[in-house]
Amino acid sequence: MASVFDGLLAEIASATTIRRIGRVLETRQGTVVVIGLDEATLGDRVAIQSGTGRVEGEVLRLAPGAATVLPDGPGDGMAIGDRVELLGRSDIAPDNSWIGRIIDPYGRPLDGRPLMRGRKPRALRAAAPAAATRRRLGGRLETGVAVFDTLLPLVRGQRIGLFAGSGVGKSSLLAKFAQGVETDVVVIALVGERGRELREFTEKVLGPAGMARSVVVTATSDQSPLTRRLCALSAMAVAEHFRDSGMHVLLLVDSVTRFAEAHREVALAGGEAASLRGYPPSLSHAIMGLAERAGPGPEGSGDITAVFSVLVAGSDMDEPVADILRGVLDGHVILDRRIAERGRFPAIDLLRSVSRSLPDAATEDENAMIVDARRLLGAYDRAELMIQAGLYAAGSDPVIDRAIRLWPMLDAFLAESAPATGIAGSFERLRASLNAASLRGAGLQG
Repeated sequence: MASVFDGLLAEIASATTIRRIGRVLETRQGTVVVIGLDEATLGDRVAIQSGTGRVEGEVLRLAPGAATVLPDGPGDGMAIGDRVELLGRSDIAPDNSWIGRIIDPYGRPLDGRPLMRGRKPRALRAAAPAAATRRRLGGRLETGVAVFDTLLPLVRGQRIGLFAGSGVGKSSLLAKFAQGVETDVVVIALVGERGRELREFTEKVLGPAGMARSVVVTATSDQSPLTRRLCALSAMAVAEHFRDSGMHVLLLVDSVTRFAEAHREVALAGGEAASLRGYPPSLSHAIMGLAERAGPGPEGSGDITAVFSVLVAGSDMDEPVADILRGVLDGHVILDRRIAERGRFPAIDLLRSVSRSLPDAATEDENAMIVDARRLLGAYDRAELMIQAGLYAAGSDPVIDRAIRLWPMLDAFLAESAPATGIAGSFERLRASLNAASLRGAGLQG
């Protein structure tokens, strides 16, 4: 009963009896200049009441006696003198009852059911926990995917990047994480996704089991850049709520590229110059600030284990968004279109992927298996052109000979789901593959 009244009291507390009103002075290049809102601060929300309806927006610039606002929607029907109401800072008030729900970046339900505010509003643009108070990375997590249980381990509080082009299985891999990673709650940010894909992702890809422990925050591709940018920030605020409650949170952001594109639109509208391949200088801080909020929490709280996806055109890992994010994460996973085209999913390019939780996340024996598997896959990769062309002579190099025998089994292992025995079972499968290759090679030589 108390929790019901807590939600009701939070709704009452969010109401206000004072309204601060300004007027539209002029419009210019997609923005609106407003006068009469001397109390406005950067980042405040406003509501413009025009002849065609209500349009909300955000304060981007301030000048004496005037504020520049970027509207969320088109300005059709807007006129000089239209009423503008100051709404105040953007915040969100998550609650544990949000698990299993789909919401927009402003904390409004999208699944047709009422949603109560939590007791404590949270700022969407919050600072990361103080570096000196944060714990170190935690123990290794079961993921439900054999390659991440072994060769690319994921540990509690780790932040990894998932770098992929479109159509190579990125969403399916994120869904596997949502269903299989050992965690208390999953928070998913779908930034700028196609509208028709929301129900497909939640009902088919994620499924009832994944949805039962998830909060999905979404902003579709047709919404304003302000809303799309806030999607990732709101999802982070929701994750911080559960972290501060002592829970372990898995945060999945799809994708940081669309977050960066939305930030670019907002920054350019605010007068910032494009300097980094068309991106504004503030992009680096925006991405790093988002990533730093995830990770291990301070003593006495939980942790946020985060997976940030990045859309990379033509596998260009040096484009600005990928380059910035890769530098602040604890590992990166690259999905390769050529691997997807031959039918192996997840299409992970192991040799270009790194988990910075190693070697600490594995035992000495496990690290030896990881090094052996990487060495042999690397040898096969270097010699693949000669092998396919029939130019390699068996016996020329013992490492390549073993790699040729091993490759089909290791490639199949990279596509396996983890067994019921979890991490230990995945390593047993890896060991069996390595030993089977050696025994087979000995038999052929005999």
